[in-house]
Amino acid sequence: MPTAPRPSVLFVTDLAYEARGRRYCDEDIHLTSRLREDFDTALCHPRDAAALLEGFDAVVVRNSGPVLHYQEAYDAFRARARELGTRVYNPLTGRGDMAGKQYLVDLSRAGYPVIPTVDRAADLGLLPEAEGYVIKPKLGADSVGLRFTGTPALLPEEDGTQLVQPRIDFRYEVSFYFVDHDFQYALHAPHPEQRWVLEPYEASAADLAFARSFIAWNTLDHGIQRVDACRTVTGELLLVELEDLNPYLSLDRVAAPVREAFVTRMKASLRDLLS
Repeated sequence: MPTAPRPSVLFVTDLAYEARGRRYCDEDIHLTSRLREDFDTALCHPRDAAALLEGFDAVVVRNSGPVLHYQEAYDAFRARARELGTRVYNPLTGRGDMAGKQYLVDLSRAGYPVIPTVDRAADLGLLPEAEGYVIKPKLGADSVGLRFTGTPALLPEEDGTQLVQPRIDFRYEVSFYFVDHDFQYALHAPHPEQRWVLEPYEASAADLAFARSFIAWNTLDHGIQRVDACRTVTGELLLVELEDLNPYLSLDRVAAPVREAFVTRMKASLRDLLS
């Protein structure tokens, strides 16, 4: 009997993107080599994705770099995927970084454990007193447009387009990695000045409850998410980012069995998406 055709995947990545302290290309070369074991896999640059969607069963968006560098092409990709009904991994319904950083304002207002965040001059008084503040664009990434100030203030033209947060004195940053709603591993940066020098982190039950609250809030049925948090000097965790578009996974920082388990779970998630 003839065998059924294998599912086809368009893997969107920018292998030439240079990130500080990370080698995006190595991670995606590894992932695509493993996905080829189960899927017919082709790679493309994010600027080419909209034109190449037809003919693939699914599109996997991975280390494609900050969207702000190719916003028009990304918008065209989203529109074309919706028009064709293409299954995208992660689905385009994400409420985290995929949609900009408005979610930090929303979660702050809702009382979630996040770094206090406002986006309106009228709300600056809601921020706690701090030695300094951070102002960054809602659609920013990789610290593009980031600036520091001693007194929080927004220019009239920045109202609603910029975020203002107090500078937090923290002990370390920690990231929790999920496939669908399943926790995979955690990594932390024990030295705040070296964000991407990561080491394995043994997450406690309280840590996982913290991270899972944001995964549940985001309501994505499929996909890879990274919950970034900081541990304050008083011991609490505060959300820094909910990365649900193309989170770098730092797979080179985990043990081989953990990496293998992640790849296995990702394949299962993709098969489930395609079923």
